[in-house]
Amino acid sequence: MKISKHRVAILDYTLTGEDGQVIDESHDGSFSYLHGAGNIIPGLEKALDGRKSGESLRVVIEAADAYGERDPARIQRVPRDRFPPAADLQAGMRFQAQSQEGHPQVVMLTAIEGPDIIVDANHPLAGRRLHFDVTILSVRSAKKEEITHRHVHGPGGHHH
Repeated sequence: MKISKHRVAILDYTLTGEDGQVIDESHDGSFSYLHGAGNIIPGLEKALDGRKSGESLRVVIEAADAYGERDPARIQRVPRDRFPPAADLQAGMRFQAQSQEGHPQVVMLTAIEGPDIIVDANHPLAGRRLHFDVTILSVRSAKKEEITHRHVHGPGGHHH
């Protein structure tokens, strides 16, 4: 069976950056997704379309087809008093914040400059070319409930 819309693919993968450093990996069939539902980065979904169980591939995904380019407008200066007074703030910390549209988003504290905290709402992999080594372990038709919910459900279904 080939990977196509409304099919569930189970994969093993290793994700590396330009320097060859492993960023993420999934082995033993622990990663699955519903094809065509936008659950993985667009470039990888496109590369997997039409592939079948047992195939292995190496694919390079440009930033625009992964997490996008870095957007300087997503880096903001926030007054220190917006954070809990007792918080021991340090560069590299991540916080859940609210976007200007009112949606939850994760931001990373990148610097402390006097009374201001510099936060970056770009995805940590934005602006990066990504290298995937993928093995397709199996492909199956999605269940009606998975198509309706737009994601894969584990054994025994899924309860919302």
